[in-house]
Amino acid sequence: MQAIHLELSTTIVVLLIGGTSFVAWFFSMLAGGGSPLVLIPLLSVLLGTQAVAPVITTGLLIGNGQRSLFFWRKIDWQVTAWYLPGCLLGAILGAYIFTWVKADWLQILVGVALLGMVTNYWLSKCLKLSDRPFTVKTWYFLPVSFLNSVGSALIGSTGPIMNPMYFAYGLEKEAMIATKASNKAFLHIFKLLSYAALGVLEPNHIGYGLIIGLGAVPANLLGKWVLERISNNQFRQMVYAFVAVSGVMMIWEQRSWFLAW
Repeated sequence: MQAIHLELSTTIVVLLIGGTSFVAWFFSMLAGGGSPLVLIPLLSVLLGTQAVAPVITTGLLIGNGQRSLFFWRKIDWQVTAWYLPGCLLGAILGAYIFTWVKADWLQILVGVALLGMVTNYWLSKCLKLSDRPFTVKTWYFLPVSFLNSVGSALIGSTGPIMNPMYFAYGLEKEAMIATKASNKAFLHIFKLLSYAALGVLEPNHIGYGLIIGLGAVPANLLGKWVLERISNNQFRQMVYAFVAVSGVMMIWEQRSWFLAW
């Protein structure tokens, strides 16, 4: 009887993760990313906070790898070339810090930064300024990817925090999705290898991550079909709307940190 209960519990967990993964990946295609922000709260409840980063990394590697293959011809390889060195160093450092410190406060900082980006965007729109208030050069992706990778390794994902930077560089719709997915796939490879080398990657982490990745396959196909039928302006508005929601969610998830103070 006990064995049946455990098997049923595992089945429910698998169905919950797989179904949520499909929904998260579909909407993240239209919003320029953000699937981890839907998945992380669920994984925290079902698997515990320490399992979140390795599990979500495994799932994101599969989902972003497939997404980058869908839009292979749209990838801006110059951006990726500058992104990779910072990404590698940041992933190693972040994974090392992950083994001995909790960085809940970092999630709050990322949430505040996301809300600041949205505020800047909407103020620019209201004041009829350019949608690209600052110019991003290709080499900027080196230091930014380092900081982003450290944060991603510590809390599982930094959400869509780099989306405004891709826009400011000049990438739109498929080009933005493709380049970001390619960069994220490399990031998650480095993170996964770092977790494994430091002994914090367990077999069940890989199993649950595979479920997230499998949920991403049909969601990416459906999302690609819808993405082709919306305009650049609609895509940009959805991205910034999701950035705002992501910022609020990140801060809300760490409300206990404020209460402790």
